[in-house]
Amino acid sequence: MNDPQQPAAHPDGSLPHADFRCGLVALAGRPNVGKSTLLNALIGFRLSIVSPRPQTTRHRILGIASSEAGQILYVDTPGLHRGAKRAMNRSLNRAARSAISDVELVVQVIEAGRWTDEDEALYAALDEQGTARVLVINKVDLSKDKTAMLPFVAELTSRHSYDEIHYVSALKKQGLKALEQALLKRLPVQPPMYGEDEITDRSERFLAAEMVREQLMLRLDQELPYATTVEIEQFGDRPDGIAEIHAVIWVERDGQKAIVIGHGGAQLKAIGTGARRNMERMFDRKVFLKLWVKVREGWADDENMLKKFGYTD
Repeated sequence: MNDPQQPAAHPDGSLPHADFRCGLVALAGRPNVGKSTLLNALIGFRLSIVSPRPQTTRHRILGIASSEAGQILYVDTPGLHRGAKRAMNRSLNRAARSAISDVELVVQVIEAGRWTDEDEALYAALDEQGTARVLVINKVDLSKDKTAMLPFVAELTSRHSYDEIHYVSALKKQGLKALEQALLKRLPVQPPMYGEDEITDRSERFLAAEMVREQLMLRLDQELPYATTVEIEQFGDRPDGIAEIHAVIWVERDGQKAIVIGHGGAQLKAIGTGARRNMERMFDRKVFLKLWVKVREGWADDENMLKKFGYTD
């Protein structure tokens, strides 16, 4: 990590201007508080997949927001959760804890009017590290009685210390400008780490897998999405400019495979259609997507499979 007093090296050895700021900001919180929606709103691009289900985010996602004032590198982390019994869940918790230790600043995102044991556990981890932290209270648009927020925040801040508190609605894009300005002023003066037109360090291959998994989260019932993961077996551009993508949806049991495929293949077709349309919007070209469903019993507890699917470092 760069010393805030010593700007990082830059190709031409200069800052864009004397007060240009740049740094890593982690978006952390328990599952389903709206971190991914917040990331997408802050960078102005639908990068991180979103669904109503908790634990949608399984990987660290870097979103880059560049402006004349500076460059904020937002790190969207898997939600920290308790009772992680499976190897994959433990891996997600490790990824989240690692992310909050490698940044200049952490934004702890909570839901308006709610403070849970998982929120408390994250705060304790931040406090132990001494990480600079800002509290973001999200989903304020859902609070019918705004005055009820005052005693909630007063009680919360009597026991917890934050550098700043911001009220936002990531979904409605409310309160984001003030939040962005507050984060920028706390980052070190240093040149940008990425080009102004870059939005992430993730590859199209990774993003394609995420878009298939998003459709699984949206279209499958109950716990089934958590028993699935997606592996891209082929990604390349054909001579006609169409991106050809072959993806495998892995499940844990034969019965799950039948559900993902659906009657006459209808469910799998719908998953593929939804994912392909999102890919074409993001990649700005036509996509030919081929999906298969395969069974690997207990993949979420198999360290070798987790490594293969990119869940471990």
